[in-house]
Amino acid sequence: MALTPQQKAALVVVSGLPAPAGTGGVIVQSYDRDTPRPAGALVFVDQEGGDVRAFRELPPATSARRVGSKAEAYAAGRATGLALRRAGVDVDLAPVLDLPDGPLGARQFRSPFFGVAFARGLAAGGAGACGKHFPGLGTLAVSTDKRPYVRGHVRDADLAPYRAAIEGDLPCVMVGHGVYPELGPHRAVLEPATYRLLRSTLGFRGITITDSLSVVHGRAAAWAVAAARAGADLLLFNDPRAASRAIRALVPLARAGELDAHITRLLRFRAALR
Repeated sequence: MALTPQQKAALVVVSGLPAPAGTGGVIVQSYDRDTPRPAGALVFVDQEGGDVRAFRELPPATSARRVGSKAEAYAAGRATGLALRRAGVDVDLAPVLDLPDGPLGARQFRSPFFGVAFARGLAAGGAGACGKHFPGLGTLAVSTDKRPYVRGHVRDADLAPYRAAIEGDLPCVMVGHGVYPELGPHRAVLEPATYRLLRSTLGFRGITITDSLSVVHGRAAAWAVAAARAGADLLLFNDPRAASRAIRALVPLARAGELDAHITRLLRFRAALR
């Protein structure tokens, strides 16, 4: 069945709950996990480990920093994938693939290649993995969650875990909010060069999702359009009201066929998970 422009625009948006009708995905938090979810929407969570878990009773109980080997990371990922699928979750917005010299503390593995093993474990457990935060937060002084505009640099070492994960069929990559002069003057999530680096240079063929575009209030519509045109397949908003504004802004792009490549990848991604 052919999709209408409205349906296409909604399909590329991931929203906090309660989500607008037709959204392609929802992000579930610890405080709204019992809120009804739109039928057919992919369910995303942050289930990294330790304190960063939407489902506090599910694995991984320990933080990424406490994982001591690839084997341990794989086992934790598999247990997490199995538990999340039983809970009705499709995609874990994990693992963090940022290098351990980055600003995220216990959320970073001692080696990012432990994160690659965690992603393989998630897949073995039946859940989709989504590596983050491309192209790497290692050179950023602070997390982009704490400061709205943080500059850094893209290093070969930051890209190495993504190369390894992509070779292992990583299905999803989250693009971050860092600003990298090598890619352009704007946040990576809004820069076309970011997505060219990921797809043309690293050979990624899966789904790209933005880090939350709700970080700056009042810019939902403009950021949704800019990120989609830059190359983002899925646009993440924690705020359902921002998600609704984004959908309205994306309808003209859908009508012009600018979302078709995103929709094709998204439907392939959904089919692999369901």
